[in-house]
Amino acid sequence: MTDAGGTPRGPGPVHRGDVTLKLWGDKTAGEVNDWIYVMSERIVQMVFSMPPNGRFTQSDSWKPIYAADELYYVVDGTLVLANPETGEVVRAEKGEALHFHQDTWHHGFNSGPGELQILEFFAPASPQRTVAESGDGYGDAKPPLAHWSYERNALAGRWPPDGDEHRTRPTIHKVDPLQTLWRVEGEQRRILVGIMLSTPGLTAGRIELLPGQSSDLRTHAGDLALFVEHGMLNVLMPDADTSTRWSELHPADGFYAPAGTPHRYFNQTGEPVSCLFAVAPSYLPSATP
Repeated sequence: MTDAGGTPRGPGPVHRGDVTLKLWGDKTAGEVNDWIYVMSERIVQMVFSMPPNGRFTQSDSWKPIYAADELYYVVDGTLVLANPETGEVVRAEKGEALHFHQDTWHHGFNSGPGELQILEFFAPASPQRTVAESGDGYGDAKPPLAHWSYERNALAGRWPPDGDEHRTRPTIHKVDPLQTLWRVEGEQRRILVGIMLSTPGLTAGRIELLPGQSSDLRTHAGDLALFVEHGMLNVLMPDADTSTRWSELHPADGFYAPAGTPHRYFNQTGEPVSCLFAVAPSYLPSATP
């Protein structure tokens, strides 16, 4: 894995204060701050932000359409995400998540009074997507949209739909907390894991640790990227060098573990810990379900 500046970085913590800021976009498309936490061959993790009234759309050089599954988690603020090709518009508040699959056009707007911060995971990785240059190869090959729309006029006068004939398949999906796939993982030290999204190429979810709780040794068949939302998390990598074996992570810090890296989670405090994670391509220890 490399850091945002292309410097080699091994498994271990990614502290927010050490992450390099990049700029996505231009005056036409809108400009977005990108803090790139993880950029491996399999997965990318970043936090991006927009000021009040900020937006990202598209220009001839910057096109938000990628060959990846993506998850957006609202760390702070209010996000409005639109597909300008279909007219879909979805709103997400702090603590809510949206996901969409590859080849989905998406425009984003800060719909709140303060700064908007989004945690983003996507896979398969497209490192060019995360540098402060126009184009990513994939988007360059896409013709620009001739017409944009943030309105689904075909549904005017018949909403909510009263039958399947009026339903259209959405391209932007809001994560329903009631549909979280909860798992109790581990044999000796069980922890609660909630899967929000799982496709053949990307699994994303939440891990919660109670005060004093720790996990069994964990491995994944894919690369792991993690983001601490609340509390202080310690991570042990027993096979790592002494200097990186034990990590202390605070809110807005990240963590990276390549496929097959054994690691354990610890909450050594009196407060709960909550973190978001993604693994690509395969979440389970073996690639075979």
